[in-house]
Amino acid sequence: MKIPHIAYAAYAFALIIVVLDQLTKGWIMSGLELREVGRVEVWPPIFNLTWVENRGISFGLFGDGSARWMLSAFSIVVAGVLGWWALKADRRLLITALGLIMGGAIGNVIDRIRFGFVVDFLDFSGTGLFPWVFNVADSAITVGVVLLILDSLLSERAAKVGVVVEKS
Repeated sequence: MKIPHIAYAAYAFALIIVVLDQLTKGWIMSGLELREVGRVEVWPPIFNLTWVENRGISFGLFGDGSARWMLSAFSIVVAGVLGWWALKADRRLLITALGLIMGGAIGNVIDRIRFGFVVDFLDFSGTGLFPWVFNVADSAITVGVVLLILDSLLSERAAKVGVVVEKS
């Protein structure tokens, strides 16, 4: 099977996210030694670096770590399905979304397999608007999902008016 040129962009986005995610987590875990100090004020109260070992998923579900391997397997399957979808995709926004989500899923699964938890450290909870601590992979997944929804809305709207959506 020949891989379409545009699919390589999704895989490149995923690779970039995985590398950035693992580099920042490596810095947090060893270079900064945030685990030992717990919290570093960067721009109080808006932004801090805070050590969190996320053993579950959002909102503390499966927080006891019991679902480690199930969550790891699920993330790998999701990344695989998104990688397959990238082979069929023909829109740049969709490709970008798929790459970001794939990279985020892979970045977090690496942590789950290696450590039994995902390392979270970006803390904007001081704003009072966003109480969660997250990481680069989580950010990529969130932005990717927003782009996926936007791509769907734009494609649906274009189809209704008979316009061809941008293809590369």
